[in-house]
Amino acid sequence: MQKTDVCIVGAGPGGATASLFLASKGISSVLCDKAKFPRDKICGDALSGKTVSVLKKLDQRILLELTASSIQVPSYGVKFFAPNNKFIRIPFLKNYPLENAAPGFISKRIHFDNFLAEKVKAEPAIHFAENTELKFFKRVNDEWLIGTSEREIVFVSKILIAADGAHSQFARQFGKIEMQPEHYCAGIRAYYSGVKGMDDENFIELHFMKDLLPGYFWIFPLPNGWANVGIGVRSDIVSKRKMNLRKLLPEIIEKNPVLYERFSNAKLEDEVRGYGLPLGSVKRKISGDGFMLLGDAASLIDPFTGEGIGNAMMSGMIAADISSKAISENNFSSDFFQKYDHEVYRKLWNELSLSKRMQNLSRYGWLFNFVVNKAEKNKTVQETISCMFNDLNIRNRLRQPSFYFKLLFN
Repeated sequence: MQKTDVCIVGAGPGGATASLFLASKGISSVLCDKAKFPRDKICGDALSGKTVSVLKKLDQRILLELTASSIQVPSYGVKFFAPNNKFIRIPFLKNYPLENAAPGFISKRIHFDNFLAEKVKAEPAIHFAENTELKFFKRVNDEWLIGTSEREIVFVSKILIAADGAHSQFARQFGKIEMQPEHYCAGIRAYYSGVKGMDDENFIELHFMKDLLPGYFWIFPLPNGWANVGIGVRSDIVSKRKMNLRKLLPEIIEKNPVLYERFSNAKLEDEVRGYGLPLGSVKRKISGDGFMLLGDAASLIDPFTGEGIGNAMMSGMIAADISSKAISENNFSSDFFQKYDHEVYRKLWNELSLSKRMQNLSRYGWLFNFVVNKAEKNKTVQETISCMFNDLNIRNRLRQPSFYFKLLFN
């Protein structure tokens, strides 16, 4: 048995970030993962501005190393495609100089997660236990007994941080996180090479198609001419419509004339893989006596964009700060860890709740067609939508009827 102040279960971006921030504060930790790195994780692979921001706060040198690495492509914006196939091209930041570090990146998770894992392995304050699947958790005398089974306790920790993803056993057992179809998304991902018409500045593509609303089809550019291609639809919609997303993916490409041409010489490089996304469209209790939930285990995925990595890393940074304070004050109570819930939702809830409203609006294909048609001809509309990525007050306008009323007369 190894004693530690902090044990982190799951070494994805959230868990790795928490351990690295703890190390930067002089606090040792144990970081465990059931896999050996590098390992793949089914994902859209997009790294948003939040990821960039967290890496800057952790260590500017890490961000510079990622920027110079061949495992990523820089991304400067997003293309929104309406059901009528018209699109608007929206930069993440207005007048952003291309010679600067990009406001976002796209990197396969097998590469990005391993990039962070290598930083973890180089840090003496972190004991990184790969190939260690933890299945037993018990709170005894203000400490966590943590084991590969009830008979094999391997760690004793004051704080347990669960960062083990959407299917976290710990989150279900102790966080009482349940799968709610209306707050959950079904997704599939495939890797293609040779897709035509990719954006010169690696804008990601979100295609809001009539048969998928309020979900979408995506194309995200990757290094070496590859693309991450997938579909995300809310789970209650999938169930209600009896949708088979794996079957639907090639059908969409074949039936859409624009996509059919773009994929005419494309090659499927990997099997189509499915996964679940627990959405942050409702507030949940994400801490308790001596524990905190991170990222997907805390259901922090953006309901509209599907972003999970940035939110997971943000929660990891916050968890490290709260852990440091708990250790300093020798207070590991549920009441103390409520500070974690408060801080996570203080930073993320405005965006998550607005994204939920945007998700609801995206059910209306005619509204997408209308906004895109207007934006094609009206620079003010384009700039308003562009600013919504960095200004929640502007994003809030998109859910107000007055915004669309004004569009009618512009």
